[in-house]
This record gives sequence, structure tokens and C-alpha cells, in this order.
Amino acid sequence: MLSAFDLEFFQSERRQRVALGAGWDVRFEGVAPVRGFRWNKGDRSFPGWYYAVTTGGHVGYESWLERDRLILLDFAPDVVGIASQPFWLHWRDGEERRRHAPDYFVRLADGRARVVDVRAEDQVDERTAEAFAATERACSAADWGRCHVVGCVRV
Repeated sequence: MLSAFDLEFFQSERRQRVALGAGWDVRFEGVAPVRGFRWNKGDRSFPGWYYAVTTGGHVGYESWLERDRLILLDFAPDVVGIASQPFWLHWRDGEERRRHAPDYFVRLADGRARVVDVRAEDQVDERTAEAFAATERACSAADWGRCHVVGCVRV
């Protein structure tokens, strides 16, 4: 299962791409976002930067739900690292090449990792659900916890 996925991320300001199984030692909580955050007047989204005490720096978000989840993560005593849009997860869906950038990568005090996606219920179409399912499979293979929050932010 590990060979079915690749990770693409920035490390030391250089774009890297490795097989999921070769990314064990990457500290994803310290990487730069793989894509930028857009601010366009009149957009339905609500992007911004939140100063997280946990990281000692700003962490990006793209919606109210993401911001609310980010605040909860920042206050969680077992969270020691947070990164937004930490990597592109690449996989094949039949003949089609797919990719997804999870909303957050979270490092816990005991060294475990969590990959978090936050999405409003009305924003989960079939393609998004497929991306979330692929992310779930990748996280299971990498022994990363997966948290998919739909609708209201839950603790």
C-alpha cells in the first residue's frame, strides 16, 4: 500500500517528491505549504493566517471551519506541531492521476501524527469524497491518524 502513494512537499526550500514509505523521517509539521492561499474580494471562502502559540508562527486556513479547527488544535495540550497544506498526496485512480493537499498535518507530544481535513457538508462532492478515501488509505498505510471533520467543528 505504501508504494501506491507519493508525497510532494517543500524541504529546505526545495520541492521534494518521495514514495509514501520513504517519507517516515520528514518533519511535516515544519514544512511550508505546498500551495498558496488566495484572497479574492467576493469569494465565498475565508482564508487567512492564524498565529499559533504551538508553532510560534502563522498557520494558514481557507475557511471559518478550518480556522476554528486550527484554534482547537492550538489549544490541545498534546499537540506540539501544526502545518497547513503540508504536502500533495499523489495516487492513481485507474488511469487518472490524482492529488490532494490535506488541510493540516499535526504532530502529537508522543511523536504520533494526524492528518486533518476540514470541509463543510455541502462542499463534499463525489470527487472530494474519493480524495478523502484515498487519504484515509494512505494514512492507514503510514500509521498516521486521520481526522476528517465535516460540518460543524467537533472536539
